[in-house]
Amino acid sequence: MAGNTRKRASRRLARERIETLFKRAAEFYPENPEWSNRCVALARKISMRQRVRIDRRFRRKFCRRCNAYLVPGSNARVRIHRGRVIVTCLSCGHQSRYLLVRSRHG
Repeated sequence: MAGNTRKRASRRLARERIETLFKRAAEFYPENPEWSNRCVALARKISMRQRVRIDRRFRRKFCRRCNAYLVPGSNARVRIHRGRVIVTCLSCGHQSRYLLVRSRHG
């Protein structure tokens, strides 16, 4: 049982570190985008090592191909086409498509 609680604690710590790294990436981006990309790469490495999913709010902020921290209008193009949001990374050209969810309350 002790191993199970240790695993839970390490995963919780990993989630906290991932969140901190994405906050740092947002702070670093105007000064030095390379630091932001490094923060994203470290967060992904932590998530893979600890087998922790990155939250949806963070997952959409980086390119899966080149690990670039995406900022719409700066290094990412965001378009809406046929009920989908298409985010294009301007560093590598990779396109991520997300379903556009509309609210039911009109």
